[in-house]
Amino acid sequence: MEYSGTVILKDGRECIIRNGTADDGKAALENYILTHEQTDNLLAYADECDMTPETESIRLELMRNSPKDAELLAIVDGKVAGMAGLDHIGKRFKVQHRASVGISVDREYWSLGIGRALMEACVECGRRAGYDQLELDVVSTNDRAIALYESLGFREFGRNPKAFRTREGAYQELIDMRLEL
Repeated sequence: MEYSGTVILKDGRECIIRNGTADDGKAALENYILTHEQTDNLLAYADECDMTPETESIRLELMRNSPKDAELLAIVDGKVAGMAGLDHIGKRFKVQHRASVGISVDREYWSLGIGRALMEACVECGRRAGYDQLELDVVSTNDRAIALYESLGFREFGRNPKAFRTREGAYQELIDMRLEL
């Protein structure tokens, strides 16, 4: 799904929110690895990434050409500062109305409004794609992300107390959230 927009960040810089393309494969992969090294709030560890710049380029093009899915990049000063994805839950009739949302932002760019801009873009893409519901899960101790999602209208609908197990053996609770469009 095609998307393009521009926002002014809290520090006055311009941030372009747009689809990733094949040319962005290497930079997007580098951002993925970096953000997954910076926080324990994401699904995977950076060293579990099995993508290559080539496979990421292919994936970005597939997402850009999809009528229902999107992989959006936040570009600041020519650098990928964050990414967000909108992915259909499934193609079967009973779940065609649902999509999942995921987001990550480079720690260097936290608190500038990039997360909000990416999430708002995903919500807009979800509406344009005809989804009735967007879904996400968030680590229950990630207060900043929870506050952002709630400010956009997402509401909790469940919890999984042992959803993630860290390499240290601790469990992380996930909060399931949804937004009706």
